[in-house]
Amino acid sequence: MPRRTQAERRAQTGVALLAAAADLVVEGGLGALTLARVGERAGYSRGIVTHHFGSKQALVAALARTTQSGFVPGVDHAPGLERLLFLVDGYIGALAGSGPANRAFLLLWAESLTSPEIAETFRARDAGFRADLRADVAAGIAAGTVREVDPDDTAVAILGQLRGIALQHHLDPAAVDLDRLRGAVREQWRRALSP
Repeated sequence: MPRRTQAERRAQTGVALLAAAADLVVEGGLGALTLARVGERAGYSRGIVTHHFGSKQALVAALARTTQSGFVPGVDHAPGLERLLFLVDGYIGALAGSGPANRAFLLLWAESLTSPEIAETFRARDAGFRADLRADVAAGIAAGTVREVDPDDTAVAILGQLRGIALQHHLDPAAVDLDRLRGAVREQWRRALSP
């Protein structure tokens, strides 16, 4: 078996540390997350966690970034209504298989309301998501597949709905039928946005 490179070992350590951080957040929220506990959970020292991330805030930012990047796989549609509907459908569908990292993201997202040290991270993540949604709405308007609506307001409404569904699903999975809901929400937005 070939020996792993330093970059491969570093990447593997980073993945293990983020997984440990996600588990701790799921178990006890932001208060349970310390660099020492992350290192211990992952089987490393606190020093390696500090070396990788530098601070708890940077660790949370990395966790937020990695858990939401590529959350909806296979987005290859051109910007516009169909891509927007694919994102809505894919986001809700991905909730069924979301693991501790995505659950941790949602818990930290909710906790960021009362935790100034992580609030900026989650404001930035939401701003990026809204920008993507806004671009799809604007592209759809330009292409004539979306009626004249305010792209900013629409992006806020879609993001709010998706995050709300995710929180409800994680709180009470039996009450949220994701398969049925994803089709209903997709069609709701198709009707609301079609010319």
